[in-house]
Amino acid sequence: MTRLPLKLLLLMLSAMVALPGNAGDELAGYWQHESDPVWIEIQPETGQGVMVRNDNRPDRIGFLVVTDLETSDDHNAWSAQVFAARLGEYRKAEITLSADDRMVFTVKVGFMRRSVEWRRVSEVPPAPNDA
Repeated sequence: MTRLPLKLLLLMLSAMVALPGNAGDELAGYWQHESDPVWIEIQPETGQGVMVRNDNRPDRIGFLVVTDLETSDDHNAWSAQVFAARLGEYRKAEITLSADDRMVFTVKVGFMRRSVEWRRVSEVPPAPNDA
């Protein structure tokens, strides 16, 4: 009778230890900006988000949009440094999943808060000039 609770306890502990390594997997993959022709790939294993397509600025492909991606206590939230294009610099941001296919970057600057939504895509479509 004591073996079952011990096995259950060990299973729970191993699951808790395994969680941090996989905590960013929900973010892994390709994301399209809510209103601009920009796509990024979030790579939780490296803690980065890399621009893979930008129709307005093709020279930005390979640019690190997200750095220092870290998990938080909330399984649907992460912290990171996100490049704020309007400011021309990286800013601390909270990244949340509002749904499986919706990711939101929220950056605070003083008393102001700006959020940008990204939509999950299965692949990045070819750029118009690549066709």
